Amino acid sequence: MKKWTILGAVLLAAMVISTGCGGNKKEEASASPEASSAAAGGAKAITIEATNFKFDQQEIKVKKGEEVSITLKNTQGNHAINIEGYDKEIKANKTVTFVADKTGEFKFICSIFCGKGHEEMIGKLIVE
Repeated sequence: MKKWTILGAVLLAAMVISTGCGGNKKEEASASPEASSAAAGGAKAITIEATNFKFDQQEIKVKKGEEVSITLKNTQGNHAINIEGYDKEIKANKTVTFVADKTGEFKFICSIFCGKGHEEMIGKLIVE
């Protein structure tokens, strides 16, 4: 009986670990990772592609007062972004729009723990 309990616990742990960044879950990304200045409603559109332990853009620059739409595309693994100082979270394949009303540098991080390398998933939103 003890052997089955241990086996069940090991399998459960493996399933939990595989749902993080290292899960190798492929999702199709249809948008370009490049920032464009013409989004619906005049907002600056930015797409960030996330793979295991890396964002394709570590630095994003916008102007104070500018409306910004950030889309997160997961191309590998399961990720979300938290922008510190703006209290914004962008979930996988979702877009968040806000006005960049504070100047400064604001760190953004992967907000879903994804295993070894997770702490390297950081970037910077620079509002000038």
